[in-house]
Amino acid sequence: MKIVFLDALTLGNVDFEKFKNLGEVEVYQITNKDELIDRVKNADIIVTNKVVIDKNVIDNAKNLKFIQIAATGMNNVDLEYANKKGIIVKNVAGYSTNAVVQHTFALVLSLLNKICYFDKYAREKYPYSPIFTHIQNWFEIKGKRWGIIGLGSIGREVAKVASSFGAEVIYYSTSGKNNSNEYKRVDLDELLKTSKIITIHAPLNENTKNLLNYEKLNLIEDFSILVNVGRGGIINEKDLANILEKKDIFIGLDVFENEPINKDNPLLKFNEKTLLTPHVAWTSIEARNKLMQGIYRNIEEFIKSSN
Repeated sequence: MKIVFLDALTLGNVDFEKFKNLGEVEVYQITNKDELIDRVKNADIIVTNKVVIDKNVIDNAKNLKFIQIAATGMNNVDLEYANKKGIIVKNVAGYSTNAVVQHTFALVLSLLNKICYFDKYAREKYPYSPIFTHIQNWFEIKGKRWGIIGLGSIGREVAKVASSFGAEVIYYSTSGKNNSNEYKRVDLDELLKTSKIITIHAPLNENTKNLLNYEKLNLIEDFSILVNVGRGGIINEKDLANILEKKDIFIGLDVFENEPINKDNPLLKFNEKTLLTPHVAWTSIEARNKLMQGIYRNIEEFIKSSN
């Protein structure tokens, strides 16, 4: 079978050689729209991270039998049409939980302890300081309320670590289905009004699109921290920029409405209130290796079941 990787660059320095055990392999670092149809036309199996596989692509891939998404989220594939055509679509779940939890705390602690500010100060001004220290207000996690939006597997792990810091953890279930005996479930307004630290660990869907608009963001207290490692589009970025014009909220974002971020995104000007990373929370070497193992296993099982 012919296996085509469409956007291998998004997976970094991982090993593609072992996939040759499964069939003929073509690896493309990046695939643009005008290249896509030609590259998939003879493929039996497509592997895509973020390249969109829509009805037109499926119709032009005459041999296509299996689509492997190199991620957990599946919104870049027309699942309904693939199912109609008898094409199997698989993702890989759970591979990046530890990495995303770690990155959540990297963002929270960097914002909370003003790491970027203090690093800049130490390099540029500390050599000329008349005293041994430099005081800025920051608060401890212990005893503060930590609000989690989306208590799935990642949200639960964040809750465990936040609790170990001594935080009081509460959560809002975006699906309405997640319940916990360990943590208090609240409505979104209460979470936003009462939490000093808010972290988002939810998928993007009809329940979460623009979940945090101007009205909701305005409920957050000054000097609170808001971190999104879920999906761009959950926070309305224009509304967030307008809020940052008038409120002192500190924002950590790993995901954006458009990725890569637009050069005219209004959030880029708030250097002192925002900490931005380019959708890297999932990218630890361990997570990417687990992802590749999951991709290999899914393809191998499909081929075996087809013979």
